[in-house]
Amino acid sequence: MTRILLEVCIDDPEGLRAAQTGGADRLELCSALGLGGLTPSPALVAMAARDGIAALAMIRPRAGDFVWTPAEITAMESEIALLRAAGARGVVIGANHADGRLDGSVLARLVRAAGGMDLTLHRAIDLAPDPEEAVALAVELGFPRILTSGGAARAVDGLDRLGRMARAAAGRLVVMPGAGIAPETLPAFSGLPLSEIHASCSEPLPPPESKVAAFGFQPPGARRTDPARVAAMRAALDALA
Repeated sequence: MTRILLEVCIDDPEGLRAAQTGGADRLELCSALGLGGLTPSPALVAMAARDGIAALAMIRPRAGDFVWTPAEITAMESEIALLRAAGARGVVIGANHADGRLDGSVLARLVRAAGGMDLTLHRAIDLAPDPEEAVALAVELGFPRILTSGGAARAVDGLDRLGRMARAAAGRLVVMPGAGIAPETLPAFSGLPLSEIHASCSEPLPPPESKVAAFGFQPPGARRTDPARVAAMRAALDALA
């Protein structure tokens, strides 16, 4: 097996440094990882670009579902343009219908807006009722990869669906597992055609000062990227390969 690429999601400058120090191959740039990741600031994107590390920017203007209004779609097109100008090599996008199916028309608009950039279809695909149908649409739209937990809260609990998606992809795109992946869970994924893994490699933040907590400036469960955890994941991936 060839080297497995490690993508680490980060949401601040310290996370950027930690991921680089630990040996990440690619970054997913976000804000508000405690909300599952929202669109990052152009400044964070520019920092990653100056450092020369491959980085894809999340395009998600709000928390919640991925059923977008016309105004939100327009905003995402503008975000793509702004982050392209800031130096992003690619974007991470997704859109659903209310029943969970991927929204092909919205995705096509976002793909056009990102013309020439690298693309990831994010975990909106985990809400799709038919994973094979969703993979076929992703292939048709030209996505080179899908980020998915296999429809489970943790990827290790979605292995059956991950396998179905990999078979449906048939080498036409990368099925990149992500969600709760740690070095100790990696052996469970050895039966999949792994070429890329997505992880946060994070640790809990210390409890904030009382007023910071009282004012809601740091949400419960906040975490930060840990370079040692990035390095441990890199070593575990190399051992698995």
